[in-house]
Amino acid sequence: MFEPQAEPRLFGMPLGVDFAELLVEGLLARLTTKPPEALAKVEIYVNTTRMQRSVRRLFAARGARLLPQIRLLADIADDPTLDVPPAVDPLARRLELAQLVRAMLEKDQTFETPDAAFDLADTLAALLEEMQDEAVPFDALTKLDVSDHSEHWQRSQKFISLVIPFLEAGAELDRLGRMRAVVEALRTSWATNPPSHPILIAGSTGSRGTTRAFMRAVSKLPQGAVVLPGVDFDLPPDIWDKTGKDDQVEDHPQFRCQRLVDELGLSFDEIKNWAPRTVPVSDARNQLVSLALRPAPVTDAWLDEGPSLPTPTGATSAITLLEAPSTRLESLAIALRLREAAETGQTAALITPDQTLARRVTAALSAWNIVPNDSAGYRLDLTPPGRLLRQTAQMMGKPVAPETLLALLKHPLVWANNRRAHLATTRHLEMTLLRGGPPVLTKSACQRWAEDRETEDAGTLAWHDWLWSTLDALTAAQQSDLGAITQVHHDQTERLTRGPGDDETDHLWQKRAGEAALATMTKLHLASDHAGVFNPTEYARLIDALLAREEIRDPFFTHPDIMIWGTLEARVQGADLAILAGLNEGSWPAKPAPDPWLNRDMRKQAGLPMPEGKIGLSAHDFQQAISAKEVWITRATRDAEAETVPARWLNRLQNLLNGLQPDGIDALRAMKERGDAWIRLAQDYDQPRTELPPAPRPSPQPPVAARPQELWVTHVETLIRDPYAIYARHVLGLKPLKPLHAEANAALRGDVIHKILQAFISEFREELPANAEDILLRQAERFFERYVSWPATRAFWMEKFARAIPWFIQTEAVRRANASPDAFEADGARHMSAQNFMLKGRADRIDRDADGALVIYDYKTGQLPTAPQQKHYNKQLPLLAAIGAANGFEGFPSGHVKEVGYIGLGSDMKHARDVFEAGEIDAFWDRFEQLIGEYMEADKGYTARRAVFEERWDQDYDILSRYGEWDRTTEPTKLRVGS
Repeated sequence: MFEPQAEPRLFGMPLGVDFAELLVEGLLARLTTKPPEALAKVEIYVNTTRMQRSVRRLFAARGARLLPQIRLLADIADDPTLDVPPAVDPLARRLELAQLVRAMLEKDQTFETPDAAFDLADTLAALLEEMQDEAVPFDALTKLDVSDHSEHWQRSQKFISLVIPFLEAGAELDRLGRMRAVVEALRTSWATNPPSHPILIAGSTGSRGTTRAFMRAVSKLPQGAVVLPGVDFDLPPDIWDKTGKDDQVEDHPQFRCQRLVDELGLSFDEIKNWAPRTVPVSDARNQLVSLALRPAPVTDAWLDEGPSLPTPTGATSAITLLEAPSTRLESLAIALRLREAAETGQTAALITPDQTLARRVTAALSAWNIVPNDSAGYRLDLTPPGRLLRQTAQMMGKPVAPETLLALLKHPLVWANNRRAHLATTRHLEMTLLRGGPPVLTKSACQRWAEDRETEDAGTLAWHDWLWSTLDALTAAQQSDLGAITQVHHDQTERLTRGPGDDETDHLWQKRAGEAALATMTKLHLASDHAGVFNPTEYARLIDALLAREEIRDPFFTHPDIMIWGTLEARVQGADLAILAGLNEGSWPAKPAPDPWLNRDMRKQAGLPMPEGKIGLSAHDFQQAISAKEVWITRATRDAEAETVPARWLNRLQNLLNGLQPDGIDALRAMKERGDAWIRLAQDYDQPRTELPPAPRPSPQPPVAARPQELWVTHVETLIRDPYAIYARHVLGLKPLKPLHAEANAALRGDVIHKILQAFISEFREELPANAEDILLRQAERFFERYVSWPATRAFWMEKFARAIPWFIQTEAVRRANASPDAFEADGARHMSAQNFMLKGRADRIDRDADGALVIYDYKTGQLPTAPQQKHYNKQLPLLAAIGAANGFEGFPSGHVKEVGYIGLGSDMKHARDVFEAGEIDAFWDRFEQLIGEYMEADKGYTARRAVFEERWDQDYDILSRYGEWDRTTEPTKLRVGS
């Protein structure tokens, strides 16, 4: 196929061409005079599976013929024909390293906690694989000079020095190490017995050391050749002589091509064009971008060569620059353009390394039933099987929290064959036991619930037994061999999906996601012999890591012309429209991943690639993608946290255009105007088609018969401040859901302190003991231990209450001199005959003096209400006094309430008293009757937020009243409701 030549055979394809199409055309053109079987002898190595499929499809489109052997470069590592030992299982290697890392972390936790052993082992394994790929001996790390580095890097080197002998003793190669060994074996074999058939390497730039070594070997074969993608033929040949060959230019897009050229003993201008008669999409654009991306040391060429460039307006006529004010608008504008492409028959590709942005665009496209063909697929840990495996792993070895259990029970795969019955039982459990319950659910409490419900729903006990047999196995997990804990996790998760009847169908392992999840669990089980012991927390992190790295691809039912590519897939494929999205620093190019083992200087000493190498790869991806027929460049000027910084290549392009006055400025303005038009379209899409008027401030007027006939004294303040809340709760019967997650809030603290004081005063009703403070302190410790499940909160609350104990005991002696304790948590009521209304109340404590008069106390653990608040809103104590004055507290006959008071046990310890004058309680009750009487009038409305304490005072029913569409300045609108 090729004429003999002494030099290595190196080809390239220019920017702005369809690489796969021209590769096939060039190959067929070179075999025109050869017999049909000659094509079948050709070996082609490509770098991605998508490229492999594209080349096969292009050959098939040209009619029936024998096809070449199209292989992946990565498959070299699996070559079974050479005498190279098989590669070690990568998971087994990481688990072995995790044991060593865990031992290190247990002795020195300055790196991380022991739970992070697998994460650190993963980064260490990646480092060791990189060393094998670059042919850097392991002992090179032990020879590094780290005397001038911090103690962290010295500890890192010391640990690696201990790991290396373990690896060398095993003499097992990682996959990349075996690939390197295979390449070396092939090169040795080819030196004496080179293959006679053509071998091509197409689409790779040799960014990896082993790939580059293979490319060097193939290029020197009699019928071997390398075809580079995206070669910038507009780059002056002497550019590299001016900049040198060190790492200062590694971030240039053509650096990898130049490095391969140097290693082959060639010069950059000796790269031959694989398809010399091919015309790029836009020579002018290629020249503009080439100049914009010149290495930093020679950007002075902008002044010399910029004026001689073709007209910038023509070079950028097919480029749209979209700088959206938010990621939401960026993704929506992209989706709108992809929708247009689908309607007009264009092939369009969204190219971005930002998977979050890609998911946003996919979600937006779903509005028009467009499912893009995403090369990245979707992560296994986000699929239903992956989520369920993560949920059950995170429950292992821990108590059952209500919110965790409810999330598990509502997973769509749990009891998948009878979801209706399962969800009905789950709903009942949630509403009667989980919400408002303790922070930890016990089996005994759930057993009692199941027994109570069994009478009305047979099967509840069987459901309970199935659930808790699984939960018991998960929560009982302890530190053990990885194989054992993996088996428990596998079996119990599977049992959850089968339900109480142990259905034979394995719902967990169905479809592509289920098959991938089963394969992952199987690999973990097979590799568990290399792992040692894991505790449940370490195991949960391991499961998260393993599932997150697996990707699921389902090419069915996707749109054939709308693609989402990573930057790797975009290198050698073409589309009518290329959308380069997320072009911000930190996204494209991405920030270098933190390396806990080697810093920059250590990598350079060891001969490992610098971080700039990855930036250079991203630059090459950008240069190729921007050469498409039509190009969109998009970014968001602000993300969720702060202003963003445009990608360095976009910044360079804009700076160059701004310097090419006046045409460059006009070209840049036109690019932005095209983008702004789509931003306006996206903003308009987000606007409602019809503008609805804001909701009025409601003041509903229900029928008098439907209005509440009784209230508790604690609801009277709500009636005064926010009558709408009374309407919603007592007329509509709407009650806010109790929280699922128990919180250590002020209500809980107050409730516990009430219990402490009630127990103490009840025990010493007659006389306080001499050591009252110590006794109360010990009682408080017992109650806080029983009712407060959070250790830190318990300690804080206990310390705060302990400071109040001396004051409480001292003031209690004064209270005892006034009256004696008689009742606690006493319920009472008073009927209002004129309105047929009942007021109910509960007194925290009632004392009785020698004359039989009552003294009513209310414990306050927060701030005491101020005098103005008590005058206008807070009527709790006077109302309790009114109930007591009417003998409303059962068992406490007395027509006289002497006084009421608050006992403040919060930050402001205070005993606030209110002594009543003759007739004062009766006058207060008359005013209260008048208030209730007004609300028994048909035209009286329950106005929303009539007199709230402060504007930010959130209420349970603000959403129902649509607060926010109106404010306190809005006049209430009376609304007749009901019949």
